[in-house]
Amino acid sequence: MERPTHRMRDLRHQGALAVLRHLHRQPGVTRSELARALDLSSGSATDLVARLKRLRLLDEVASAPSGGRGRPSPTLVAHPAGPLVCVVDISHERWRVAAVELGGRIVQHTSGRHVDREPDAVLDRVRREIAACRRRLGHRIRAVSVAVAATVRGTEVVQAATLGWRRVSLEPLRPAADVPLLVGNDASLAGLAEARRGAGAGVRVVLHLTVEVGVGGVLVVDGDLLDGATGAGGEFGHLPFGDPTLRCPCGATGCWDLLVDGRAMARQLGQPAPDDPRTAAEHILAAAPRDPAARAAVDGAARALGRGVGGLVNALDPALVTLSGLAVDLSAAAPREVDAGYRAGLMSFRRGQPPPLVPSTLGPDGRIAGAADAAFDTVLTVPGIEAWSRSTARVREGAT
Repeated sequence: MERPTHRMRDLRHQGALAVLRHLHRQPGVTRSELARALDLSSGSATDLVARLKRLRLLDEVASAPSGGRGRPSPTLVAHPAGPLVCVVDISHERWRVAAVELGGRIVQHTSGRHVDREPDAVLDRVRREIAACRRRLGHRIRAVSVAVAATVRGTEVVQAATLGWRRVSLEPLRPAADVPLLVGNDASLAGLAEARRGAGAGVRVVLHLTVEVGVGGVLVVDGDLLDGATGAGGEFGHLPFGDPTLRCPCGATGCWDLLVDGRAMARQLGQPAPDDPRTAAEHILAAAPRDPAARAAVDGAARALGRGVGGLVNALDPALVTLSGLAVDLSAAAPREVDAGYRAGLMSFRRGQPPPLVPSTLGPDGRIAGAADAAFDTVLTVPGIEAWSRSTARVREGAT
């Protein structure tokens, strides 16, 4: 029999990758649904599924009875011994470490609050959790992906104002030299997930914005992040949409951040800057229905949010804007003010049919989902699958 050429092998790899990428975004499809989505013949789909099952990359499980006639078709899911990614979420108050399988399901999860926000203390605790995850799951962990509330460049936190970090390398979180380490801004990664599998699914150009302590986000085009030359893009909160007399912890003046979060509301109320702006914002929002001063502070932040969104729509021309975090709370508490600010900030030709502002469907888990998606983007490649195949073969040989 003729030995397969490199081109033949490459075509088989590309077909397998198309199957795995589709399954990652839409777990639970049947083989026939997969064939239709990827324009495969029934025979090709059967061959690819069989090969991926042998590689422990996917599996088929019986579907729940639908009540209709005939036996339901089995659905495609992640293999129970298949590849996983270790995902880390570091916010200004908490850390989370999760193992995520193909398709996005979290299979293991630990979390805790920062006892000490110093970089060494936080990274040491997280590093130990990653090591424990890898001890439990072994070679199945194919990458570590970190979502952090910070401006990042490569694997370095350039600045995390809420944590008080500057120029902090996250390389200590890499468990081994051969395990990829990815680091991304948490809002950008949440936007990636929202565009791929949340409220923006199926929309070509999505702008995602989140407000926690300041404003973050990202523009996603055809399912890919546009995060700049070094990964430090999406810092929308540091656009000079605000009061130029106010200096931001980032070093700039007039940042939009300072008009839309708990710091802005506290300042409006004549209160000192809160230690935890997110919690302060929640308290002011809760008081707004019965306290006119709190109501005015919420309304001011809501108008500033809407106006800034309008400016970004003018510049980036998205088809849809997804909102998460405090942005959703402000929109719910003061919808007229958000809308008024939004329309005032839009160029006149856009006001007839402005891009809708819709709440996130993924919520806080968007950061985990986005970090997992970024990691699987490196795993679901020809080198990634070949490395998985070699690793699985070694484990099988060791077991025998």
